[in-house]
Amino acid sequence: MNAASHTAEQVHQSDWLDHAIRIGLVAYGVVHLLVAWLAIQLALGDKEDQASNQGALHYLSQQPLGGVLVWGVAIGMFFLVVWRLLEFAFGYREESDDAKRWRKRATSLGKAIIYGAIGWSALQTATGSGGGGKGGTDSTTAKLMDLPAGPWIVGAVGLAIIGYGGSLVVRGWTEKFREHLDAQGQSGQDGSAYVMMGKVGYIAKGIAIGLVGGLFVYAAITHNAKKSGGLDQALQKVLEFPFGQVLLIAIGLGIAAYGVFCFARAKHLSR
Repeated sequence: MNAASHTAEQVHQSDWLDHAIRIGLVAYGVVHLLVAWLAIQLALGDKEDQASNQGALHYLSQQPLGGVLVWGVAIGMFFLVVWRLLEFAFGYREESDDAKRWRKRATSLGKAIIYGAIGWSALQTATGSGGGGKGGTDSTTAKLMDLPAGPWIVGAVGLAIIGYGGSLVVRGWTEKFREHLDAQGQSGQDGSAYVMMGKVGYIAKGIAIGLVGGLFVYAAITHNAKKSGGLDQALQKVLEFPFGQVLLIAIGLGIAAYGVFCFARAKHLSR
């Protein structure tokens, strides 16, 4: 067991893992660019594909060499899952505060779950086993609603999602994401552009995720699972706001900026 742990820790510190992370970040950036494109298309009245991770993968699969590209996304997400799990197991040992260290490790585990969900969707899309459709979130919420204190559980999930979205907004506003870039990635005109992309991207992504959480809270208050929804439903709600089309295009452009920041992070990785 000790030998296995030692090997895993060596992998965590290896240059090989750096290369794998870069591949994963590029794949993650591609997914965000596609989600951004679909969000803008939604704002312009095209609802053919969902403006979500699953919709982005479905859209990608329909392009030339789409099957190969979707497999690439699945592999890239697998690399990111491995990274975050190793980080959960062996990372942040330099932290003297135990509570802070375990909070960071828990965050890494949460990100591994997010990457894993995208990777699983990519795998389903690549193999043709994805269910498609829009009912997944509604049916899951309905099952939660049927549990004892179900609406409270759904509400708590919604508040947690809002909290995560808010943390991304704060991270973008305070530019804490700079820690993900090496010194070269933060300097000069290129560095200024990368930081601006990160700032806009984190804030826009946080707002979009916060809207998803808002749908869950609304579903809990109304005791109606159909009021919940994923990213696509949340972005469709934006169209109901005053100047909704403009707001949705702005969110789409912000998500695209996050995708570009993922590319910059892959080039100037700091971990």
